[in-house]
Formats: sequence, structure tokens, C-alpha cells
Amino acid sequence: MAQGMARARLWRIEVLHGPNLNRLGTREPALYGRATLAEIDARLHALGRELGADVGTFQSNHEGALIDRLHAQGDTADAFILNLAGYTHTSVALRDAVLAVGVPAVEVHLTNAAAREPFRRVSLLTGVAIGSIAGLGALGYELALRALIDRLQTGAESAGPQHFEP
Repeated sequence: MAQGMARARLWRIEVLHGPNLNRLGTREPALYGRATLAEIDARLHALGRELGADVGTFQSNHEGALIDRLHAQGDTADAFILNLAGYTHTSVALRDAVLAVGVPAVEVHLTNAAAREPFRRVSLLTGVAIGSIAGLGALGYELALRALIDRLQTGAESAGPQHFEP
């Protein structure tokens, strides 16, 4: 690095994968694709390095473990990418944890939940995330990472969690 040049800030992005996503690649491949979770994570780590971000990834089938990870990383992460899978539709506790850490988050879903069963059409996260990406498969994670880094770099005013009442 040349003398006098400042080093760019390294963003810390944490990715949380919810229940059953550890079965990607073999779980209903016609619906979820053939990419494994390890492959998705590897692509995110590589893209993160390219974009100037340190990407951490975590998967759990347990609601409490996901909440604990949000709390633990909330003080150091600049943003979150959340695919909370089935908990998206059921977990008030995870929604509240996203609000509690006060860090911007993008919700990601491999499938288009709006085109699936009626119970999947309600997301408890949408109102507290800065955006949602659904139905684009594994590419959705990469788009979320790009969007978050762009927001962090530009200092967008609406970078934090939002709370909307109907």
C-alpha cells in the first residue's frame, strides 16, 4: 500500500441460516436447487473478500441458537443476511432479536414464499429488515451481500431495522 493511502474499511457481515438448510443439495432439489450450504457459504466468503467484507456464516436448526448468535454478533457485525427458513413465519422471538441488536438485515429466501402455501406468505421479519430477496435461489444471498455493502458504503439513512405497524 502506498504511503498516505488509507485502507478501506473491512465490513463484517453475518449470515444466519435457519432450520433444514443444512440439507440443501439433497432436500427437495427441484424446489431448493442442488447447491449445498457449504457451496453457498464458500461463494459468500469469496464474494465478501472481493467486496471488502469479512463474512461469517452460521446454521442452526434451533431457534434459541439463532437468537444467541444474533445477540453475540450484534455488537460486532455491521449487517446481517437472514434466511431463517420456517422460523420466518413463526418466530416472534427471532423478529424481536433482530430489533434488539439494531443492525441492518436483509431477509433471504431461496424460494418465492408468496407463490407457495398460504402459511408461508406471512413473514414476521419483513417489517424489521431493510429488504427481502425471495425466489432467486442461492443468488439471493449474493445479491443481499452486494446490497448491504452498498448501503454501508453509502451510509444510507434507512440502514437500520425498521418497525412498521399495520
